[in-house]
Amino acid sequence: MSLQDKYRPVLNLGEELGIADGYVEEADGKLKMGGVAATQYHKNLLWDKIKEVAGDNPTDLVADIKVTNTDYFAKHIVAKGDTLGKIAKKYYGEAGDYMRIFNANTDKLKNPDMIHPDQELTIPFPA
Repeated sequence: MSLQDKYRPVLNLGEELGIADGYVEEADGKLKMGGVAATQYHKNLLWDKIKEVAGDNPTDLVADIKVTNTDYFAKHIVAKGDTLGKIAKKYYGEAGDYMRIFNANTDKLKNPDMIHPDQELTIPFPA
């Protein structure tokens, strides 16, 4: 199995996330890959996938993933059925962190219990 085959789930995720300026090169028994993620959240998703494939400290991979926007953690388009609690759970792992999202979006939101489909919310960095 080639290293590109081993890391195919990571490469596929990079394509799904629209990683810009992506590159992949296999040399000297290592897979060298990199590119530019839109947000830190996307970068974290890639690293989570790398760890899923090869553990916390892969010795056969050199990854250089940069981030375009460092002003916020992510952007989220509200879908039908979303609540700030569900969104907080997705990005932070804790539904109770919903007020972080509300406070970052007071220009769009007046009540944390009232969000609407298709609103774009800024997701601030985790505490």
